[in-house]
Amino acid sequence: MSDIIELQRRIMAAMDRVASGLGELSGTGGGDAATQQALEDEKIVNAQLTERIRMLSQRHENDMAKLRETTQSTQAQLAKLDADLQKLRKANTQLSQSNQALRDANAAGVAEPHLINKAMMAELEALRAARAADISEANTIIAAMTPLLQDAPGDETAAEAQAKPEGDA
Repeated sequence: MSDIIELQRRIMAAMDRVASGLGELSGTGGGDAATQQALEDEKIVNAQLTERIRMLSQRHENDMAKLRETTQSTQAQLAKLDADLQKLRKANTQLSQSNQALRDANAAGVAEPHLINKAMMAELEALRAARAADISEANTIIAAMTPLLQDAPGDETAAEAQAKPEGDA
């Protein structure tokens, strides 16, 4: 980005030098009509180039703002995905501990209903956390793919391809 700014600065400085040189030429009052017309043409071209550089600079700033916004959105989605994965890991750890306690109680021949309930609750929490993680992951993938698919060059959709008669292909 600093290269673009430096190049823009250099071009603007060169254009200013050309404009001041043209101003000096026109101020001298000398020259024939063809020279004066060429001078006016160069002034117009210089103004057009200056405007084009301004527009390109503005477009560049807009593109950078969009990229920053997209980056922030992606970071937020990744943070949510990370939180969901942490919940999933915690739920799976609880499930493993509950199942181990249930196996130990069963091996000892002691049927403890509260261990069964605890294991079932841990399993339900693990399933909920896994579902939330899957949804977050799918949303992250969709968010990443949507701009790529929208920017794809004029590919036909499957519906358009099916709508065409076979003789037109």
